[in-house]
Amino acid sequence: MSPSFGLTLSCRFHLLPLDSWCRKLRRPLSREGDVVTEAKNPWLSHPAEPEPDTPVAIEEHVRPATGPVAPQRGVPAPDRADQLPLFDRRQNADVWWLGVHGGAGESSLSVVLPGSAAADHGWPQTPGEQPARVVLVARSNMRGLRAAQAAATQWASGLVPGVDVLGLVIVADAPGRLPRPLRDFAHLVGGGVPRTWTVPWIESWRLGEPPALSDAPREVRRLVDELHALIRPGADGTTN
Repeated sequence: MSPSFGLTLSCRFHLLPLDSWCRKLRRPLSREGDVVTEAKNPWLSHPAEPEPDTPVAIEEHVRPATGPVAPQRGVPAPDRADQLPLFDRRQNADVWWLGVHGGAGESSLSVVLPGSAAADHGWPQTPGEQPARVVLVARSNMRGLRAAQAAATQWASGLVPGVDVLGLVIVADAPGRLPRPLRDFAHLVGGGVPRTWTVPWIESWRLGEPPALSDAPREVRRLVDELHALIRPGADGTTN
């Protein structure tokens, strides 16, 4: 007989032999097929088992359009003084950045997206049957937003043939958060184009340093990624 036999461990409700209590704490070996494994003891800590490496699929995301994707009937044309001219272009580009006013920032954006070009301040009329893909660019001040509204209205009224407007980029005109009136007006103007992107104030661009996508804020990288997905044939959501 074991020396411990007969010893008891008292409990509030009943008495158990010490050997029986110890047996409850010890889990027996369990057999799974031909492999003998030890069942985990819930009273003891065990090192976490490493999870198998699972490759993560990274997909380019294309947001659905939040505004009109084509000209619409009944949209009145803006005053002639507010209309942008049409420029004949001898070459094509994957994307044309159209600055709707001076100093919008279209030249800097054309650097971070290879294959794109600055359209200056006029609608590109390109050779071939495919429409020119255009992204409007404006500063976030009231002057820039009003110019963007006029350009979007000119396109929506059907005055600009051979152009596919992908959206509007609003570039910050100063550091910090936009005042409430400008935020509200930007939201209103953005409703007249398929989609809107915002680019924050970038001090290095202001100082004349060459724009580089690797050093650009995440908003710029997201813009470039979405445009890549938009211009790729068969992309989900196009016209996104």
